[in-house]
Amino acid sequence: MTSLTMGSLCKPTSLLFAGVVKSPSSLTIGSQPSKFLRISNADMNESLTFQRRNTNNHTDKTFYERFTPHLMKNEKFKLNATSSNNHQFDATHDLTNPMEKAIRFVDVLYRFIRPYAAIGTVLSVLAMSLLNVQKLSDFSPLFFLKMIQTLVGGMFMQMYVCGFNQICDIELDKVNKPSLPLAAGELSMTTAIVVSSLSAIMSLLTAWLAGSPPLFWGFVGWFVVGTAYSANVLPWLRWKRFPFTAAFYMLMARALVVPIGYYMHMQNSISGGSSLLSRPILFAVGMLSAFSVSTIFFKDIPDIEGDRMHGIKSLAIKLGEKRMYWICIWILEIAYIAAALVGATSPIAWSKYVTIISHLAMGTILWIRAKSVNLKNMEAVQSMYMFLWQVNFITICMSYILLYIV
Repeated sequence: MTSLTMGSLCKPTSLLFAGVVKSPSSLTIGSQPSKFLRISNADMNESLTFQRRNTNNHTDKTFYERFTPHLMKNEKFKLNATSSNNHQFDATHDLTNPMEKAIRFVDVLYRFIRPYAAIGTVLSVLAMSLLNVQKLSDFSPLFFLKMIQTLVGGMFMQMYVCGFNQICDIELDKVNKPSLPLAAGELSMTTAIVVSSLSAIMSLLTAWLAGSPPLFWGFVGWFVVGTAYSANVLPWLRWKRFPFTAAFYMLMARALVVPIGYYMHMQNSISGGSSLLSRPILFAVGMLSAFSVSTIFFKDIPDIEGDRMHGIKSLAIKLGEKRMYWICIWILEIAYIAAALVGATSPIAWSKYVTIISHLAMGTILWIRAKSVNLKNMEAVQSMYMFLWQVNFITICMSYILLYIV
């Protein structure tokens, strides 16, 4: 039942790829070779080499390689022959050692939840939790219990949102992100649906058992907008097709509903926590909003090829790569300048100087890095996208400074 429900929400946008090519003879129609399926023996051997590398060597990758999604130009269309059409396939099918199977499965799940997004969730929980702390005695057992509840629930919902997106975007990911586990054929569609469904249930159940309405409704909001972002069943769903609904999703999930739900849940563990309209909270929400809008628009730049094929009308397609690139950079630069100006109004001298210097320094580093990118090289643009997430992580950590801005 779960599989049928999830599957009905994710109709494939196109049937771009066939199943397994068994032999060169199968590439002919009558006596003439098919113009759509002209593949040389060298190409087939190279493709099979790529398949073996995808399915067998992930445990040998460095942490950086797993953390960063690769869009290597020569790998884009060399897709794993055992794709999601084979419902019995997953990354552990050829392993006999139970420990090896477990390690491989954990590795696939690790990449399935998009590690950089998961790190953003963890840092968001920590930052919004610490914004409640006014004195050392606030670090009580109840505080840490509620923070663990928030982390567990947030990570489960993160897994659902990322998993559901990959289920719905499998054909798109075969073009834009062929290294993702589902698109590469390392994870079966059935396994992906089960993992994603259980993750959503566990997230909501965690908040329900915690008896926390802010956390529960925060996760419900994330579930709704995350589903609407990817689901491909009704004209008013699949928000990723349109720039402003995509930005609305990111704002809800990364800057407004979910972080405020974290904050209010943690506030209940501290008597007399700071107001929801306090200056640090408004400041943090403003910075998170800037990063949310910038990253959701920036991610479409390296995905232009696949988005255009599937009829997704992103701003990057409408405005062009270069213009969209610099719009995203300027959004962040303006946010850093605004942060420095707000820091300048702090009555606490050391907080004032640290806030001004740190944000201006981050803005300078971002500008220098942005100027060095070759916009005609999509690998370089993808690397810049990952750099934006790293900058985002640092900015979230700088929320500690806001604790001392009066």
